[in-house]
Amino acid sequence: MNKITVQFSIALFTLLFGACNLSKKENAHQVANSEINMNIAKPNIIYILADDLGYGDLSCYGQEKFSTPNIDKLASQGMLFTQHYSGSTVCAPSRSALLTGMHTGHTVVRGNKEIQPEGQHPIPDNTYTIAEVLKKSGYTTGAFGKWGLGFPGSEGDPMNQGFDRFYGYNCQRLGHKYYPDHLWSNTDSIVLKENENLANKIYAPTLIHEQTIQFIEDNKDKPFFAYVASIIPHAELAAPEALMEKYRNKFLPEKIFTANGSDEQLKNGAYKSQKESHAAFVAMIDLLDQQVGEIMDKVSELGIADNTIIIFTSDNGPHREGGADPDYFNSNGEFKGTKRDLYEGGIRVPMIVKWPGKVKAASTSDHISAFWDIFPTFANIIGEQIPENIDGISFLPELLGEKENQKEHAYLYWEFHEKGGRQAVRMSDWKAVKYNVLKNPNAPLELYDLSKDKGETNNVAAKFPEIVKQIEVILQEARTPSEVFTFGQTTFLNVD
Repeated sequence: MNKITVQFSIALFTLLFGACNLSKKENAHQVANSEINMNIAKPNIIYILADDLGYGDLSCYGQEKFSTPNIDKLASQGMLFTQHYSGSTVCAPSRSALLTGMHTGHTVVRGNKEIQPEGQHPIPDNTYTIAEVLKKSGYTTGAFGKWGLGFPGSEGDPMNQGFDRFYGYNCQRLGHKYYPDHLWSNTDSIVLKENENLANKIYAPTLIHEQTIQFIEDNKDKPFFAYVASIIPHAELAAPEALMEKYRNKFLPEKIFTANGSDEQLKNGAYKSQKESHAAFVAMIDLLDQQVGEIMDKVSELGIADNTIIIFTSDNGPHREGGADPDYFNSNGEFKGTKRDLYEGGIRVPMIVKWPGKVKAASTSDHISAFWDIFPTFANIIGEQIPENIDGISFLPELLGEKENQKEHAYLYWEFHEKGGRQAVRMSDWKAVKYNVLKNPNAPLELYDLSKDKGETNNVAAKFPEIVKQIEVILQEARTPSEVFTFGQTTFLNVD
């Protein structure tokens, strides 16, 4: 038997053996052939996801009222993306797009849908997630912070979606509370008695950060994936007193937020009063920045920095809840809109990627990318095949400085089912937005040329009817119907 025949036989046996051992989830997904750079060793991956942090809330992205020195340092050591987009303009669907590699026209969770008494609509068992593809490749996986994709014990529970370790909030509504009465550790509810009766004793982001650091230490000798989904700076606005004191009276005039809920409502997600909203907001981002710095320091201390990818981003644009004041801080930078908008300010987010020896330090990328690109990029990095039914495109060539090999999206697509229903498309430099889809599916489309109008102030739809026609087709073809998430669904923000 010659060498070629032997190699072919081994490859065939490997293929057949692997097919026989595919899990139920993996069988549900056909995989496409993809070119893999097999010379790249499997790096540790730390993906840090801020909550409602705007494009302009970091000093490396233009924030002038306060600084984020550790995140700035991360940018100085890696690549800063200027045209990266979140999965959605609110929490759950943005995370679903991230973990599944599908945009909101296809991903299984397309909106915030509550399950009482705790949790959100679960992603199904047959969903193939980033955690599962990494776990399949030998990674130990951990999720820390906010989940929001399946109530405790459901098929969408993080422990049923490829994670070996979970610590934090299962429910994003209860994640509004920075001093909660319980958190989840894997499948166990951890009662925080000190915070009972709305007491402010134990600050949950500190506990979650401690568990994140412990996970990194415990897995320093093998490949690991840490999904660090911070709740900062989502409302309510609350920070430890030492940090409040640091910023008190420095951002005047202060904005006062007064709660109007009962104690029971406050325990279940309503926002507490905050007399110093500006100081609290900056204090929270200061703490987040410190935690990013401590993660960077820890991987250096453990001697694994050179084989660790650290990514920092945010799940959507800045919010206006619980006393938050994005106008005061220019949190959306030069962009129009905030959270729940599909204008740039609601979905364009910061992203920084550090990968020593692979990603050029202090580099900037204008590559157009989105959350659904993370799945194929990670799969590409670790040498796993990319499912053919996802919407994402690997941006590994962009990270490695191989722009000539980087594929581009024909378009990016979003839909949002509250506030009357909204859709948006990014096609090259064209940005299209359609509002009030529920009332009028044939509502006029707004069209902007982002190369000349980043603030989306000049609607040029009347001047470019052919572009409008192209995008109208995309709005129809980019989505498949969902029985659960529809433009006509009942939500507290939908209009009649």
